[in-house]
Amino acid sequence: MVENRELPVKFKAQINGLLSEGEIPLAWFSPDLDSRLHFAYGLVVLTNRTLISIQPRPQAKHYAFSRSFISEFLRRTKKKDALDSDRVYMTYSLNSIVSLRVTEHKGIGTLHLLDTSHLLTQWKFTASQKLHAHLLVERFLEVKESGKEKADANLSLSEITPGVPRDGEHAVLLDYAPAAAPPPARSLFRLFKFARPWTGMVILGFLLSVGSIAAGLVPPYITMPLLDKVLIPYQSGTTVDFHLVGWYLFGLAAASLLAWVLGWARTYVLAWVSERVSANLRTITYTHLHRLSIEFFGEKRTGDLISRVSTDSDRICYFLSVYLMEFGSDVLMILMTAGILLSINPFLALVTLCPFPVILWLTHRVRTVLRRGFSLGSRAWADMTSVLADTIPGIRVVKAFAQEQREIDRFQVCNARVLQANDRINTTWSFFGPMVTLLTDAGLLIVWIFGAWQVFHHHITVGVLTAFLAYIGRFYARLEAMIKMVSAVQRTAASAHRVFEILDRVPSVPEVVNPIIPGRFRGEIEFRNVGFRYGSRRVLDNVNLKIRPGEMIGLVGPTGAGKSTLINLVCRFYDVFDGAIMVDGIDIRRFSIEGYRHNIGIVLQESFLFYGTIAENIAYGKPDATRSEIIRAARAACAHEFILRLPDGYDTLAGERGQFLSGGERQRIGIARAILIDPAILILDEATSSVDVETEKEIQRALENLVQGRTTIAIAHRLSTLRRADRLVVIERGQIIEVGRHSELLEKRGSYARLHRVNLEMAQSMAQG
Repeated sequence: MVENRELPVKFKAQINGLLSEGEIPLAWFSPDLDSRLHFAYGLVVLTNRTLISIQPRPQAKHYAFSRSFISEFLRRTKKKDALDSDRVYMTYSLNSIVSLRVTEHKGIGTLHLLDTSHLLTQWKFTASQKLHAHLLVERFLEVKESGKEKADANLSLSEITPGVPRDGEHAVLLDYAPAAAPPPARSLFRLFKFARPWTGMVILGFLLSVGSIAAGLVPPYITMPLLDKVLIPYQSGTTVDFHLVGWYLFGLAAASLLAWVLGWARTYVLAWVSERVSANLRTITYTHLHRLSIEFFGEKRTGDLISRVSTDSDRICYFLSVYLMEFGSDVLMILMTAGILLSINPFLALVTLCPFPVILWLTHRVRTVLRRGFSLGSRAWADMTSVLADTIPGIRVVKAFAQEQREIDRFQVCNARVLQANDRINTTWSFFGPMVTLLTDAGLLIVWIFGAWQVFHHHITVGVLTAFLAYIGRFYARLEAMIKMVSAVQRTAASAHRVFEILDRVPSVPEVVNPIIPGRFRGEIEFRNVGFRYGSRRVLDNVNLKIRPGEMIGLVGPTGAGKSTLINLVCRFYDVFDGAIMVDGIDIRRFSIEGYRHNIGIVLQESFLFYGTIAENIAYGKPDATRSEIIRAARAACAHEFILRLPDGYDTLAGERGQFLSGGERQRIGIARAILIDPAILILDEATSSVDVETEKEIQRALENLVQGRTTIAIAHRLSTLRRADRLVVIERGQIIEVGRHSELLEKRGSYARLHRVNLEMAQSMAQG
């Protein structure tokens, strides 16, 4: 485990020089990116008193802390030798640290260090350091909770004002929910709101549970008179009424049969409810995923989301249908048994509970360790699922580059992390389970000792002791089962926490309270002082443009200029930071999202096809389309002929992501899909960039049919595909620098003319080749 990893040799001497007497390294990780996201390897070490950071010295213009600040820090800590020409050494007292959090955004992780008022510093790292960063945070939380850290003379950095982080860095902390906090068991209580539609069945299940447990407690009670009034007197030579034996045996049989019937009914009812609660949770989670913005999916890995919706929800389902039902029965059994024991003999009942406080204390200690272990295991499992989600769809690339062994090694590393997390849990559990059994056995021994003493002194009868032992056996058996359920509770709590992390996310593109439900747009689009940024990087700045209804606009410019961002804003995948986008004179944020997007058709660089038939993929935007409408759209997209050549025509399976079709065929199906919904606004994002010249001509013919009578915004690096555009808009560095027709822009001899010249040279070289 990470706590036992040896410190890197190149840092060991420096770390030992910074440790005070009695200070022990507990965990470490190596941030491998600097603030500019350049590779720069450092070290963050957690001890039982401090957090130590060793980082490469940044350039002066990126210096987070002034030299005078560090000198003052070192003077106060009396460690002047810690400052050298290559690295910056910082020490943070654990007493001054309020929070240590890990966030992730687009594959880049950030470890944030906060005190009571502001962000102290942050370290950035790649995915290779993700697990070690989380382990360091887990260890930090253990130290803080257990109180192992001690107040010492280390300098609290809150006494000195550090450099204020840049807006972008602070925005990362505010915009993305922290993921490092351990999942509280109270996440389980939030599941009960999903059972509200079946409240009546829950109450019925509870009543059946009470009845079945009460019936199950009757037989030991009947054994008391059976022993004291029949069997023991008969053994002593006393005459007894054997008719009583029949009644007692009948009572035992009737109670057992009633307990079985009620138990069967309880199991069926509660299992029925739990399955519907779980199904409801899965549906709500999946529905909420669709309501989240594109930004959310950029932060998460596909495998992680699949793991949350499938594996975690399945774990919750199993808990609700099996463990929760058993837990409820155990609690009722313990309470009712305790009541009977107290009514039989209060003194003996109190003696029985001697091991109980020790068991409760042990459970509390183990619960914290298991909770964090299962949280870590869930993340490791999600990472392993993400490898599968990356590799299986990209299997052609893996095989084409002969990287099978590399992917196997990646999977083995993730699988080893799952094994490591499970070993940590099993180490704890292997001690806890037998210890609880030992304590319950000790409790039974105590009952025998005190019970025998009371029988010898004629305080109780043998029948009472026998019944008492029968009840105490059930009491300890249920108590042991309930205590051992801590593992399932903490595992499910971790899963519930991961599911609620999705449900608690608020879309960054919100629906207005009273939205306008649009009809069909005329297609006038206006950008008014539009600005947008990703984190701290400004992508669009003061964009102003008005597009007339039915006009075709071509967006051109170098890679990274902001063209795709502009159409993402038109589609409302993101909302503008500054200004507004108007459609038919109304801010698009006032429309309902669904109604607005029904007016937009989009053809991407690579059309995504779902697993299904060709007809189903064409009709994806209009599921109720007739076969004649589908064929008409396919004809307009120049796809009808090649579809008829397929084995089953329109009923041919496209395969996962359309793998049985060529790139040009997939693109024409994507165009047919856009034609079928008859959009007022059309977006073409590099629709012909990934096909050959002949296929491009066919797609161009299809696009000519598609753009007729629609407001069209097209992006293309091949300028030849934009010849039919009414106007060309040249974007550079997030700003519009030229607008006009093809001939007009060539006469200006500006950026467009330069791009056109480069395109011609590339076309000529390809023709010669």
